[in-house]
Amino acid sequence: MKIPQRAMVIVAHPDDPEFFCGGTVALWCGAGTEVSYLILTNGNKGSDDPTMTPEKLATIRRREQQAAANLLGVKRVIYLDEPDGELFPTLDLRKRVVTEIRRYQPETVITMDPTRYFYGNSYINHADHRAAGEVAIDAIFPAARNLMYHPELLAEGLKPHPVKEVYLAGGEPATWIDISETIEIKIKAILCHATQIKEPEALAERVHSRHLAIDQYGREVFNEQFRIMVIG
Repeated sequence: MKIPQRAMVIVAHPDDPEFFCGGTVALWCGAGTEVSYLILTNGNKGSDDPTMTPEKLATIRRREQQAAANLLGVKRVIYLDEPDGELFPTLDLRKRVVTEIRRYQPETVITMDPTRYFYGNSYINHADHRAAGEVAIDAIFPAARNLMYHPELLAEGLKPHPVKEVYLAGGEPATWIDISETIEIKIKAILCHATQIKEPEALAERVHSRHLAIDQYGREVFNEQFRIMVIG
């Protein structure tokens, strides 16, 4: 696995980075990668608590996300604060994502697979996950690297930037990354999202089970799975 100097995780909700790629993020941060999170929504609908308000939840989830990012060693967390459950890949949102890609110039971006609608027979992928992946991919290619896209950003000193690799999470995997050495910190980072964990005492077992695999030598390892695209 190539370790990038700069990486950006572009996802829909607070907690998505830790669930989908927290082990990989921890590996990269530990190796010196400057990782930025770009969280597109404020997560203000992620609760069944009748006493919770959207405004209060958004504030709590931002605090939870920052705590998880700090634990993993993430350099910065950028929030676009779109309403939860209403994400749509508009041209305006693409421009906002292009702005952050040009500003922080990641070599590698991790985002969601926009083509994934179902997981087995029991889970429908969140529409915000698909929208986040679509807008991220369209921002990466060709908009972020092309001089003719969003020329008004040039006046802000935000020149075109080519992302070299895209890691798609949550889809059909082609590459497995061994996170055996970071799975425990991934679990701790997920637990920072207390509003999203209904049975925290059972979380470790669930995460271990989800990521458990057998390597070529017959050993038990823990993996995160991605489809990796190298952009010319």
